[in-house]
Amino acid sequence: MKKLGNCISQEKLTDNFVPTYLTSLSFLSAPKAPAELNAKVGTSKMVKLTLVGRLRDGLPLSQAPAHLNEDNLVLSSYKYKAELVLKEISRGALTNPKMTVLIDHHCFHCLVGDGICCITLCESWYPRKLAFYYLQDLRNALAKVDRRVLESFSEPYAFKRFDYVIGKIRERYLDTRTQENLFKLNSDRRNDPDIATEELANIMRSCHSSGSEARTSANAQTKSTIWSSQVLEVIALKWTPITIIAVVIAILVWTRIVLNEYDTLTAW
Repeated sequence: MKKLGNCISQEKLTDNFVPTYLTSLSFLSAPKAPAELNAKVGTSKMVKLTLVGRLRDGLPLSQAPAHLNEDNLVLSSYKYKAELVLKEISRGALTNPKMTVLIDHHCFHCLVGDGICCITLCESWYPRKLAFYYLQDLRNALAKVDRRVLESFSEPYAFKRFDYVIGKIRERYLDTRTQENLFKLNSDRRNDPDIATEELANIMRSCHSSGSEARTSANAQTKSTIWSSQVLEVIALKWTPITIIAVVIAILVWTRIVLNEYDTLTAW
């Protein structure tokens, strides 16, 4: 009986003590932690900024709405850099149809084709393959737009109606764990295309050097246009014969004077 009582008391002690001890551990007392962690991962891996631009002049036509939790100053800085990448692509400095530009802890993924460039900003750990699926969906949506509409815009971000389209497509790629996105990530692994990778610092350095060269060539062109202008051509055609005649007359007069002086000296 004593042994049975000891076992019962020990069992009661164990029942009372162990749950209290276990519940003091945060990773065991919070059954919702995995869901909270998954939600955090899902919100951190996201498409933060999207820009659609025209290749022939580097004009940005449309953009995705800013993320609500993103600092406007930081987002504006990334937006300016995305416009810089678009300009470099439009002038032919970056020729790869698919490329990734590394910047801080983020990446610009760029898809070029059909006179349009689609650029999206993602965090560095967002799957690149999924980002290009997103860009391809954007380009497919743009293919349905009349080309004359895309060519008609003259102001930046004037294609406001496409902002809504970008937003709807973007929503499908915010969560990388959906069945559709997982299928895309696991499909055709052996046929993944090679995508060029560039550093934004190198692009900006190239942009500055090309800008200085452009200014130098512009100055040289300005000087050359001054001397090859139509005004100078008219002046040359009008005054060149007169100048030649005046020089010939001056030479004849000077020769006559010299001969007269020579005759005078020889007469003495």
